[in-house]
Amino acid sequence: MNFYPSDELPKNPSIPATTVIPVLPYPDVREAVEWLTRVFGFSERLQIADHRSQMNVGGGAIIVAEYIDRDRRPQPGADYVCHQTMVRVPDVQAHYEFVLSCGAKVLSEPTDHVYGERQYAVQDLGGHRWIFSQTLADSDPGEWGDEHVKLLIP
Repeated sequence: MNFYPSDELPKNPSIPATTVIPVLPYPDVREAVEWLTRVFGFSERLQIADHRSQMNVGGGAIIVAEYIDRDRRPQPGADYVCHQTMVRVPDVQAHYEFVLSCGAKVLSEPTDHVYGERQYAVQDLGGHRWIFSQTLADSDPGEWGDEHVKLLIP
């Protein structure tokens, strides 16, 4: 089953316009953004308060996020998630049902989010966390109702 068409993904400024998006946690997101900009030449495209940022990397993107553990506590510890990889798909429900039928360990069921994405999380056989995301709407980050969200690069 081909879940990854080669044609263009739906437009949504709330998510980077690429298929695979690593989510990398750091103890201090703002410090990491500054370092990645200064040292690697990445550019910040979306800032969400001081706990999350989306960065452009050439034709790709990464998400810089605060450390989280399985209970969503923002500090590093023995049970924190060291990275996640987000993959955009055109039909998250079909993808979820297929993955579930294969016996994968589902961490969260498909959920619609205010930022215009439907997402679920799964763990692979190596313990890696994957988030699969479907664009539902062209969501303007300024309309999320959070004054801490800044779209820096459209």
